[in-house]
Amino acid sequence: MNALLAQDGIVPLADEIAAQFEAHLSLILRWNTRLNLTSLRSEESILSNHLAESVACAMALPKGIVSLLDFGSGAGLPGIPIALCRPEISVTLAESQGKKAAFLQEAIRVLGIPAKVHAGRAETLRTVFDCVVLRAVDKMPRAVAAAIRLLAPRGWLALMTTDADLASLQTAAGAQFSWAEPVIRMPRSESRLLAVGQRISSRA
Repeated sequence: MNALLAQDGIVPLADEIAAQFEAHLSLILRWNTRLNLTSLRSEESILSNHLAESVACAMALPKGIVSLLDFGSGAGLPGIPIALCRPEISVTLAESQGKKAAFLQEAIRVLGIPAKVHAGRAETLRTVFDCVVLRAVDKMPRAVAAAIRLLAPRGWLALMTTDADLASLQTAAGAQFSWAEPVIRMPRSESRLLAVGQRISSRA
C-alpha cells in the first residue's frame, strides 16, 4: 500500500494503519465473490483505483471536522479509509442494502475502528454532520440534495466525482455552497476529482 501511495506523492501510512488497509482489502476481495461490492476484481485494481483514491480524499478533507457521514458507503469507500487516516473524525457509514451493511459491520469489527454503521437509507438519519462525502452513489444529483439536509451549518460537502459530472452536482447543491479552488485531482485518473464545498447558508 505504501509503495503505491509513494508513487502518487502521498505521505506513507504508519505500519499499523497500512496493515489495516491490507485487512480491508482482503475483506473486500473475499466478500466480493458473493456481493457486488465493486466491479473491480483484482487486488491491484482495487488498491490503485479505490483505496489510494480514498486515502487521497481523507488527506485532503479540511481540518476541524469532528463528524462525517459516508453517504451510500458500499464497500466502506471512502469512509473506512477516512476513519483509518483521520482518527479524530467520528465516521458513520450509511448503507441501505442489508448485505453490504453486514459487510461494513464485519469490516469495522475486524479492523477495530470506532466507526458506526447505519443500516438504512441515509435520509432517515436524525442527526447532522460536519461533513458528508459521496462517492459512486446512484442518482448522485438526488443524493446530493438529500445529503445537504444532513449537513450542519458551515459544514462541508465532499463530492468524489468526474469532470463531466461536477457542474451538475454543484448545481444540485445550490448557491448555498462556496467551493474550494482548485479541485483536487485523484491519483491514477485523468478525470476523477474531489470537490469540497462549505455551506455558507443554513437555509436549504
